[in-house]
Amino acid sequence: MEKKKQTKSNDKFVNMPVIHPNAAGIDIGGSIHAVAVPSGRDEPFVRTFGAMTADLREITAWLKKCDVDTVAMESTGVYWRPLYAMLIHNGFEVYLVHAQHVRNVTGRKTDQSDAQWLQQLHSCGLLNSCYLPNAEQESLRALVRYRRVLIHDSNRYVLRIQKSLALMNIKLSNVLANVMCKSGIAIIEKILAGERKAENFLPLIDKRVQAKKEDIAKSLEGNWLPEHLFLLEENYGCYQFMLERITACEKEIIVQLEKYEASLNDGVVSVKEEMCTENITDRFVKRKMEKRHPTLDTVPYLQKIFGVNIIALYGLSDIGALEVLAETGTDLSKWPTEKHFVSWLNLCPNTKISGGKIISSKLQKKKPNMASQAFRAAANGVQKSDHWLGNYFRRMKAKAGQRYAIVATANKLATIYYKMVRNKQEFNPIDLGQYQEKYRQAKILYLEKKLQKLRESAGAA
Repeated sequence: MEKKKQTKSNDKFVNMPVIHPNAAGIDIGGSIHAVAVPSGRDEPFVRTFGAMTADLREITAWLKKCDVDTVAMESTGVYWRPLYAMLIHNGFEVYLVHAQHVRNVTGRKTDQSDAQWLQQLHSCGLLNSCYLPNAEQESLRALVRYRRVLIHDSNRYVLRIQKSLALMNIKLSNVLANVMCKSGIAIIEKILAGERKAENFLPLIDKRVQAKKEDIAKSLEGNWLPEHLFLLEENYGCYQFMLERITACEKEIIVQLEKYEASLNDGVVSVKEEMCTENITDRFVKRKMEKRHPTLDTVPYLQKIFGVNIIALYGLSDIGALEVLAETGTDLSKWPTEKHFVSWLNLCPNTKISGGKIISSKLQKKKPNMASQAFRAAANGVQKSDHWLGNYFRRMKAKAGQRYAIVATANKLATIYYKMVRNKQEFNPIDLGQYQEKYRQAKILYLEKKLQKLRESAGAA
């Protein structure tokens, strides 16, 4: 048999349209940056630069020489920030891309190949930029995040103080709900001053403490070992230092809030006396203010910046609203709908469909950002409340557990927040009786349809 002649067929390739012909890709690193420009602009068209300021200037000059007007780079740690700022200052359009969205193709992985892959994807318009705040919001976000770090560090010193007391067999936590309350701090300072007799601590106990004086006296009998007294003094001093740093940070946050308000109102800052409206002094609002750090009164600034009373939202405290503001800002048009917003917050299932069937509907495995954590904390705080959102939380908890209920209720809160800020609408809660009746009617309708299907299947049999 004659062998069939193998004819060379012209393979038809689907060419991707070039959306950004003057695109470049940059692979960011701590010590080097790999930069790729379109082929033919220069030789070589992939170069490696250092990470010093002089090297960043050289990158900018080379991109201008190659007629590049848009750049894509990975969001690697904080190494991208200096180069990003310099490129923006020089008029480039910069796409900051999540590293998971630009995984390289199989094969040898190098910084140069990553830069080329970024350049190819960006030139075809396949990359979406991450959410980037403006200058005022970026400053506020840095301060609010630093405040949270300071609070976490101060809590660590509280745990060390409790450990030192426990090693001395001082059972202060058995009679006080919070060791670092007014009475607890007075007792610790008295111990550090040299007092050792248990009965001498009794006048320091606040009258609101419900424990008996005999039990308090017994709990304050310890072994007073010198090494544990030293550790107690060290950790208490560090705790006091952290409180001072928190106070200084909060003062700077207030200054930044004034700048933020001025940037939204054409440089006009409201007089503090004018901020004292009825909504701010309302008992409901005061009850939702954070108790641990009452010096940070953000309510007046939040009302002026948002234009609506955002703290009226169930479960959301003033610090929670501040954290959401620092992460998302006031211009929510960057998320086209509330569904995009809750998806960015990772408060909705990452549904995957194959063959017309849902194969997975779990949340993405990523750490929630500070705004998402604020909504989750607000959702956790309404589970025992007597309103429609608390009723919804309890129904979701009965359906799939505590974690499911927190995410589902946080989704509701984030949706309401989006509509309030985007449309400048005040919070208008649903009546609990109407909400329960609407749910009952929906359940009756569902059961009636199910009964009808059962009758039809029985009749067909």
